[in-house]
Amino acid sequence: MNGVQLLLIIVGGIAVSAVAHRRGVQPGLVVVVLAAAASFLPGVPRLELDSELILAVVVPPLLYSATRNASFSGFSQNLRPILTLGVTLVVLTMGVVGLVGSWLMPAIGLPAALLLGAVLAPPDTITTVSHGDELGLPRRVSAILTGESLVNDATALTLFGVAAAAAGAEETLIDNPFLLFGYTAVLGVFVGGVFALIALWLRPRLHNPVLETSLALLLPFTAFLTAEQIHASGILAVVSCAFMFSANTLLDPKFQYPTAYRTRLQEDAVWPVFDFLLETFVFAYIGLQLRFVVSDLSHTTAKPGLTITLIAAAVLLVTVIVFRLGAVWLMFWWWDMRRRAFIHRMDQDPRFRERIKRRAESRMARRRLQQSAGEWRGPLGAPTPRESLIVGWTGMRGILTLAAAAAIPPTLHNGEPFPGRDAIQAIALFVTLGTLLLQGTTIRTLVRRLNIDTHGEREGANQLLERGESMIWATVTHSGPPAPEDFDRQRSAVVGGVVRGELDDDTARILVHDVDLHQAAETHLTREETAGVDEPVRPPRPEHPGQPEHPVPPGFDRMSPRNREFAQRYRDRARRGGPGRLGPSGPSGRSGGR
Repeated sequence: MNGVQLLLIIVGGIAVSAVAHRRGVQPGLVVVVLAAAASFLPGVPRLELDSELILAVVVPPLLYSATRNASFSGFSQNLRPILTLGVTLVVLTMGVVGLVGSWLMPAIGLPAALLLGAVLAPPDTITTVSHGDELGLPRRVSAILTGESLVNDATALTLFGVAAAAAGAEETLIDNPFLLFGYTAVLGVFVGGVFALIALWLRPRLHNPVLETSLALLLPFTAFLTAEQIHASGILAVVSCAFMFSANTLLDPKFQYPTAYRTRLQEDAVWPVFDFLLETFVFAYIGLQLRFVVSDLSHTTAKPGLTITLIAAAVLLVTVIVFRLGAVWLMFWWWDMRRRAFIHRMDQDPRFRERIKRRAESRMARRRLQQSAGEWRGPLGAPTPRESLIVGWTGMRGILTLAAAAAIPPTLHNGEPFPGRDAIQAIALFVTLGTLLLQGTTIRTLVRRLNIDTHGEREGANQLLERGESMIWATVTHSGPPAPEDFDRQRSAVVGGVVRGELDDDTARILVHDVDLHQAAETHLTREETAGVDEPVRPPRPEHPGQPEHPVPPGFDRMSPRNREFAQRYRDRARRGGPGRLGPSGPSGRSGGR
């Protein structure tokens, strides 16, 4: 792929996305369809990328961005379903797809069929979650799908290595698959933590928001590549690095410094652009492979051949969709049955109830789990049937499936061709396109038809926002313009609310972002004042009990048109939204500030 081809893909993706947004359609799905159709046009060149390049350049930043926006409390509260989907379901899917594939294509053998199962096992739910607000996904479903996407890739790549070794294509560091998974997981998390600590130490010493943002952009690549060099999980290295780095830069006062708010705002503006460009390229790349994969199959003489491969792709497409739906429902149903049996035993056995109570009190003291907004902040129970249906239907495959298929070596250790390599790569593409078109285009309709009531979630989110704003207002001790230390106190009050269990990290992220915006606006006004603008207007604080309202000074009419527009806009927003908020929907414009 040359630079001109890449530029045309990005420009075309931007144009298509602009039209799709105006029509209320997910842009990625439109890009996939148009790219697949464009691949059959005469003169369209084949775009080939090395699988290692895809894994090292495309996957790490997408995972990092998804992790830095993930809910830490949501991850911990839904740890059980996340691990069930990210580990257990991936292993089961690999086995089922392998057995079905070996039955449909006996020529490739069971080891190669299991390798196909490892390729098709991990769904890519990151894109779906990134549009969760547009789709109307409940908060818990978004938390589960986000957590699953951060875990299942590491599981699938480990299984891929084990299956490739069993097929005689490559060697693994450890023969035992359980020990191999434990080694790659533990070492990957360790590598990510080390890079996060290095970045946290280095960040305040750069004294430049541009350099600090550049450091954050390099983190996913360095963590991934370093972990892969020592045969650890690069996926888990990126996830652990993003978790540790984003949590500390946002909520730990030890890592706050005078210009930290500028870096946070800059990163919040840069990462969405980065995500959009990468996702556009990924969807276009997937669609543009269609004609060439079909052409390769039609000209190959190796078994299983074009007809058998197309039949196998259709059957496996149905298999992965139906199996995920049934497995998710069965797992969560079994979990709910066990929970009901546990509650029944608690009601019937006083000694058991007392033992569980003592254990829970000990766990509370150890983990500092408290109540917030009337809800228990410990692990949650099984998802509801409607939530299980949404989770089960959100099984679209993505770029990792294609990258893993492309990473299959062409030959075995003995020099013979890898059995069914072209068929496996073709099936990976067909299943990826099929899940995107079947499930991706219907997920919005499914969510709307299920009509899940999220009013309680929005009310709870608004209550937490109001509680956090009250904490911020409690730090205001004077009626004059706020100083930098005033904003530091506001952020410290929000962090204190999280530590005490009165706020969750989602609310804290929104409030800290609002405080950062407020500080940036005040800094801008101060600079205009020192630059000699005639009587610059400092926007009045919104009405709040105990806080006086400041009238607009008479110099407002003598300001430049640009500064007058800025001051008026900021003043109106401040009146609507509270201390630093940009309106009743929060800084992102989403309902309930979420």
